Amino acid sequence: MRDFSRGPEHLAINQATTKGWSLEQAIEGYARHGVRGIAVWRDKLAELGLARAADMLKVHDMTVTGICRAGLLPEAEGGWPAARDDNKRAIDEAAALGARCLIVVAGGLPKGSKDLAGAQAAVIDGLAGLLEHARAAKVALALEPLHPMFAADRACVNTLSHANDLCDALGPGIGVAVDVYHVWWDPNLEREIARAGAAKRLLAFHVCDWLVPTTDLLLDRGMMGDGVIDIRKIRGWMEAAGYNGMCEAEIFSARNWWQRPCDEVVRTCVERHRTVV
Repeated sequence: MRDFSRGPEHLAINQATTKGWSLEQAIEGYARHGVRGIAVWRDKLAELGLARAADMLKVHDMTVTGICRAGLLPEAEGGWPAARDDNKRAIDEAAALGARCLIVVAGGLPKGSKDLAGAQAAVIDGLAGLLEHARAAKVALALEPLHPMFAADRACVNTLSHANDLCDALGPGIGVAVDVYHVWWDPNLEREIARAGAAKRLLAFHVCDWLVPTTDLLLDRGMMGDGVIDIRKIRGWMEAAGYNGMCEAEIFSARNWWQRPCDEVVRTCVERHRTVV
């Protein structure tokens, strides 16, 4: 495994971790702490502007590990055409920033529906419709399976096995994002990481921790080392499968880390990356 003890060269921070900062503040703040990787959220990107963001990222020598996010949401206003058009814009933004990937969250059930299989089939159709645009733009789509608790309202792709199956069916241009918060519980995780690695589709690795008890299933992620996930073991599986990209800290924490000064959050991410990840 790679040695992280010497510094944060392999650390990226997802903007959601420092929610109180604008994109401009995040770029400058991460660089101030020696962090050269960032995952950009599209709402923050829109506030700063694409051209200004691209300039700042270049000046600070930042690697964009991902753009958050595209989503195949049939319940979106305007239905699938609107979702498709917005996702194409996300692809163009990822291309403009030279992002390693565009994170894709599948979407859940349409309002009032109980047809899980139908929603999953719609995800395949939606992804297939986006891939031509993504391939032309040279942007890799990273399908992120979410914990089964989100199957109804956020993502009906809930295991890495399912995500791998979709990648097999769809062909080149799509891979997976492995987020320990969503997949740590899966008894088949090591096997499916190896499967994704053999197909060269490991595009992103997101780290945080699962707290016990968890007070909010969406907004109570833990800082690495504060919960029950064996993050280093999972990183070992990722690296054994060929992953050599950045480890991206992504922490949604409404009652804890979002209440703290962002510089403190970044300092803690750097330290936990060194000692826990």
